[in-house]
Amino acid sequence: MRLKENYRNITGPEIEVMKLNGCSCDDWDRVSVKEGFDPSRCINVIFSGDISLGVFIEPFIDESGVSIPSGILNARLHNCTIGSNVILNNIGDYIANYNIEDKVVIKNCGKIHTEGISSFGNGISIAVLNETGGRAVKMWDRLSAHEAYIIALYRHRSDAIRIIEKMVDDYSASHSSATGTIGHNSKVFNCSNIRNVRFGPFSHVEGTMTLNEGSINSCEADPVFIGPGVIMEHFIVCSGSIVTESTLIDKCFIGQGCVLAKHYSAENSLFFANCGGYHGEACSIFAGPYTVTHHKSTLLIAGIFSFMNAGSGSNQSNHMYKLGPIHQGIMERGSKTTSDSYLLWPARIGPFTLVMGRHYKNMDTSSLPFSYLIESNDESILVPGINLRSVGTIRDARKWPLRDRRKDPLKIDQVNFNLLSPYTIRKMFDGREILLKLKAESPAGTSSYTYNNMQITGASLERGIELYQTGINKFLGNSLIKRLEKTEFRTNEELRKRLTPDRRQGKGEWVDLAGLIAPKREVDKLLDDIESGKVNSVGALSESFMEMHNSYYDWEWTWACERIEEEAGITVNKLTADNIISIVERWKKSVVELDNLLYEDARKEFTLSSMTGFGIDGGDEVKKLDFEQVRGEFESNSVVAAIQEHIKLKTALGDELIERMKRVN
Repeated sequence: MRLKENYRNITGPEIEVMKLNGCSCDDWDRVSVKEGFDPSRCINVIFSGDISLGVFIEPFIDESGVSIPSGILNARLHNCTIGSNVILNNIGDYIANYNIEDKVVIKNCGKIHTEGISSFGNGISIAVLNETGGRAVKMWDRLSAHEAYIIALYRHRSDAIRIIEKMVDDYSASHSSATGTIGHNSKVFNCSNIRNVRFGPFSHVEGTMTLNEGSINSCEADPVFIGPGVIMEHFIVCSGSIVTESTLIDKCFIGQGCVLAKHYSAENSLFFANCGGYHGEACSIFAGPYTVTHHKSTLLIAGIFSFMNAGSGSNQSNHMYKLGPIHQGIMERGSKTTSDSYLLWPARIGPFTLVMGRHYKNMDTSSLPFSYLIESNDESILVPGINLRSVGTIRDARKWPLRDRRKDPLKIDQVNFNLLSPYTIRKMFDGREILLKLKAESPAGTSSYTYNNMQITGASLERGIELYQTGINKFLGNSLIKRLEKTEFRTNEELRKRLTPDRRQGKGEWVDLAGLIAPKREVDKLLDDIESGKVNSVGALSESFMEMHNSYYDWEWTWACERIEEEAGITVNKLTADNIISIVERWKKSVVELDNLLYEDARKEFTLSSMTGFGIDGGDEVKKLDFEQVRGEFESNSVVAAIQEHIKLKTALGDELIERMKRVN
């Protein structure tokens, strides 16, 4: 046997001690040990194949303070390398073909083995969106939501997709092995059957039923926990994630900081950063960052989601009982479903839309963001833009960055949390034009309009136009103020020079690549670079997404500047300080109006009718006191306080810029 580095042949006296301890081996010449090996630490062990044993000196101290000596007790090992200060106790069947690194603790397990050559989940195809496989994504250890988005939804760029898939195949081949690894400081307790699984450092696996063909990409900064009753086959779990409480997984990628628990069931699905799945079921879904479903009766199927919260009983239909499950749905970022909602695929729901009720027609609201989609008497009613004035929308936008569970210093998904961005504002421009066109093409006094199988009332249409204009003014003003902050200008020429974009990139349409917001032209350029060979590995592809994310604010100004020119009707090289003052005044008005709408929406939560169920055995005064003890007072609510502070800060910011503009000659 060829000795591994730092190992030597086991000696005759060491073999004798081990035999006295009930150990046996079919060929002791194939056993090697590290210098300092203590044979007395191996008791009732059967060895076969090539075996390497470390030094067993340091004990393991568990959470209760109980000290367990390192060594091997009651086990059968075949073709294994065992690191130093490892504990292997009570292995019912055997451990075969594994490299077990330093300070690993394995207790009370059945069978842990690598069988044949395994890629440990890498390269396995996940049939997302289309159950028949037409949009399958090959997963690998560091699959990002953005790469998966392109693979699944950019099938028209077939050459680029083929090349990306070849990159994944190359990565999978380079990480395939006949030997599994259990990374240092990992703990594996009370598990029945583990086959072809690679464990990263500091993994904690306890009470699982079956783990088959996968990778647990744990790290010291952000360990992975796999808990009791779990059955997982063909999977990759990334750092910081938790899969527990009898969850069932088959052919799934689970990204960083995810939690799947409480009997959740998922197959052929992708879950990216900070997703949460509890009680319910997922089938062929693309769960972009922050997709959350809490309820037992909720089914998510054949759809793409992100920043989404699914209400209880939410359901979708991906076939019409003719050609099978071939239809897909798109719910763009920030959308929500209420209890017992239903959507018939194919459908596309615009960003930050609230879906209420059951909708039996195919619809597209993608150009009318921040809307309510309501069912009434089997009709689908659209209320455009109304979510812009919902305090719940603002609360969601504030909570997402705070709920980032990822502690791994290397983030796989590049997540842009901005509520208003070129992506959502472009849709507001489109929405404004759609509503104005509907109004212009209809007779005067029309009370209801039809759009894509939906009804829009006259009042909702008028309010939608106003709300979209307010959102546009707010975003463009924000971008302008950011561009001109902390700079004193003496002349209009100096002002124009600063307003001129530093980058050409950013013009045209922007897209949301499942959390990463970027210009479509830059996405197309990346695909060109893939096809030309300039980007030639999965690592280089990941770096490209990072560069896109880091360039967001530079590119945003290029886009915003074009829109300011359109709205003002004047090019940047002719803008004056007076024009800037006019834009900022409109911005101030829009910000204050929108914040006041949010403030009044929040106040509804503190009305007497909202206190129903409080102060159970008292009158209105007791009800109010009980409500305040539980929910707090209106003015001290954190969201309300933030709105008030936002009004003050933004007003002061606008006034400060106006004063600077007045000093420009």
